[in-house]
Amino acid sequence: MQRSKEGRGVGELLGDLYRDAERMIRLEIEFAKTEIAQKATRVGKNVGFLVAGGVVAYAGFLAILAGIIALLGLLIPIWLSALIIGILVAGAGAFLAWKGLQTLRQEPATPQRTIETLKEDQEWMKDQTR
Repeated sequence: MQRSKEGRGVGELLGDLYRDAERMIRLEIEFAKTEIAQKATRVGKNVGFLVAGGVVAYAGFLAILAGIIALLGLLIPIWLSALIIGILVAGAGAFLAWKGLQTLRQEPATPQRTIETLKEDQEWMKDQTR
């Protein structure tokens, strides 16, 4: 059996390499779990914006519709005032929902930092086996 300069055999060195690789993989899994949890938190907040946009649009529709339609009904036919106000409130709600969707689309679903560290780990393992 070959011996290294430190007096350790190849088998011992390979065993150490295996244990180090196993530990590294476990740490990467924990890192991935943490990163995914952080992403889920951000996505949850953005979904909250979507919900808030819908609630605000609905509340705005009810309140503004009742008040402004009555006011505009003094100047123009009621059906026309209802149509105008309905379009404005629906437009505001659509904008809020669009804003939330745009933010969600910008959030990558993959754990980018974990992928990068896995690539680094792969290079480290190659260096260790040379």
